[in-house]
Amino acid sequence: MFKVWRSNTSFRVVERLHRKVAVGGNVEMGVGVHVGLGSVVWAPRRLRIGDDTYIGRYCTIMCDGSIGRGVSIGNNVGLVGKYDHDFRVVGRPLRRAPWIGDPDYRGRGLEIELVVGEDVWIGYGAIVLSGVTLGRGAIVSAGAVVTGDVEPYAIVAGNPARPIGERFDAAARAEHEHLLADWWRRRGSMPPASR
Repeated sequence: MFKVWRSNTSFRVVERLHRKVAVGGNVEMGVGVHVGLGSVVWAPRRLRIGDDTYIGRYCTIMCDGSIGRGVSIGNNVGLVGKYDHDFRVVGRPLRRAPWIGDPDYRGRGLEIELVVGEDVWIGYGAIVLSGVTLGRGAIVSAGAVVTGDVEPYAIVAGNPARPIGERFDAAARAEHEHLLADWWRRRGSMPPASR
């Protein structure tokens, strides 16, 4: 029994240390957020991550915006800025061009945010660019490249991502919304607008 406790405690210590290194400034995290090993979470100005969100291993989340409650982000996912480097600067190698994280950056992209609604699933290896809204309950298939908005409860796939289906029909969606609200209420988590 002591060995099990010791190994679980060791894992928790490693997980806490990783979280301190992996999560940069300007990131607000809700209760019960998991950040997988090898992942990096950072924002130039502000990123809010809702309660009970899972971020898999080796993810790169480097943009401003918000990620809702109950979101599941698979391994190797990239949520990244559309205009992170000012590639139009003449006379400098791109490697040395102004970057959105520089304090004096004045290029494109400063006002662009990524919005991930509640109850969204982003599959393995997907890439979602800033300026996009993933509607509540949407599913992004593995390997998809999302450059435009995704409607609530839509399923998208491909490069560029296109709708391939719906998660629920109208009746199932209404039931899901009702039961999901009840699920969050029982756990003491109020909708973001109510906080």
